[in-house]
Amino acid sequence: MAGQAVRIAELTDTPDGQVSPPVAIVASDTYTARLHTSLETVRPLWLRFQADGVCTAHQHYAWAEEIIARLMPEGAEPLIVEVRDAATGVPRMLVPLMRRRSFHHWVVEWLSCGVCDYSAPLLANANPWTRQSAEAAWAAVRSVLPSADRFHITGIPQRIHGVDNPLALLPATRGSIQTTFGLAIDGDPGTVLKRLCRPSFVKEFGKDWRRLERLGGLELVEADTPAQVEHIFGELVRMRLDRFRELGRFDLLTQKPIVDFYRNAAIRALSDGSVRLFGLRVGEALIAVQYLLVHQGTVHALLIAMDQSVVPNVSPGLAIMGRLMSWAREQGLGYFDLSVGNQSYKQHMGATGSVLAELRHGFTMRGSVASNAIEFRNRAEAFVRANPRLLKAVQGTMRGLRRLRGGS
Repeated sequence: MAGQAVRIAELTDTPDGQVSPPVAIVASDTYTARLHTSLETVRPLWLRFQADGVCTAHQHYAWAEEIIARLMPEGAEPLIVEVRDAATGVPRMLVPLMRRRSFHHWVVEWLSCGVCDYSAPLLANANPWTRQSAEAAWAAVRSVLPSADRFHITGIPQRIHGVDNPLALLPATRGSIQTTFGLAIDGDPGTVLKRLCRPSFVKEFGKDWRRLERLGGLELVEADTPAQVEHIFGELVRMRLDRFRELGRFDLLTQKPIVDFYRNAAIRALSDGSVRLFGLRVGEALIAVQYLLVHQGTVHALLIAMDQSVVPNVSPGLAIMGRLMSWAREQGLGYFDLSVGNQSYKQHMGATGSVLAELRHGFTMRGSVASNAIEFRNRAEAFVRANPRLLKAVQGTMRGLRRLRGGS
């Protein structure tokens, strides 16, 4: 089946390297697939899956639309694959991918461009998937994709709102070096921290919150107009760049297209609440800002920034995070996702970690060499992370190099 799928895909390429118009192809007796190279052609189905099916906030239509409009590399193309039941014609899922050039070869990866924590298809419903059905569906996806040297899909969660992620069920999918953290939240919003977080975090949060209250004018404010988004998001960017420059760390918000992407996404989402932007204010000063995504009972804490110079001996980041957990329960949300990364504050809060998976495979010599290089890099990074002294030395070296570059 894999060989048949590749031959069919090659037939869909035109001589100039462009993809032919969407064509439905039966890749197996189980599923058919249709390739879309424009969001518009799949918009009604996407919005239906988004509203009534199963997907993450990272796969919202507006989020994908902004990625294509602002972040796609030159020469890259979106590849959205629609998978249907072969017998009934009923749509089962959408798989948003892209193809781009990378060091003189073609790679197919998730439609993310660095702003999607999770790679998960949009599912029509919560019906369970099996390894066999996932393999058959993936063969159908492969059958309509243009030729490429390799696949590389990262950030694959094991489950999507309680449903097994078909990508995670594929035999070629392996665990990665990425870990995501989160907490299931329930019950009374006023006691959610005390009931669900570590006692040490609850104690620290209470102490810091009381200290902030004594200063007067403590308020959690949400941006609900374009002007407020501009102001609060501008403060987030300023705080992050100042903090990361001080630490000698790289941040995506040094890139103007990324800044424009997040700002515009927040302004567009004022109409539906899928993006929320909060600031923690003491008097007239913002001391922390949090950028959130909200969908299907889950709040995703994406970007956080803080200004510790305003109130010494207080952690503004933990203060706004703790307050937003209570806010999430007030909204009836049931899961607080702390995003990807092994930052110590996540375990300090009591969050549970889950290893994300990745799908990586080379089809040509160039693709295999690139995949092997990525595997070597990942193993080296995992080795460094497993050795605290070595990790500290490497981080110190990298911070020094970034400071030198910043100061030159």
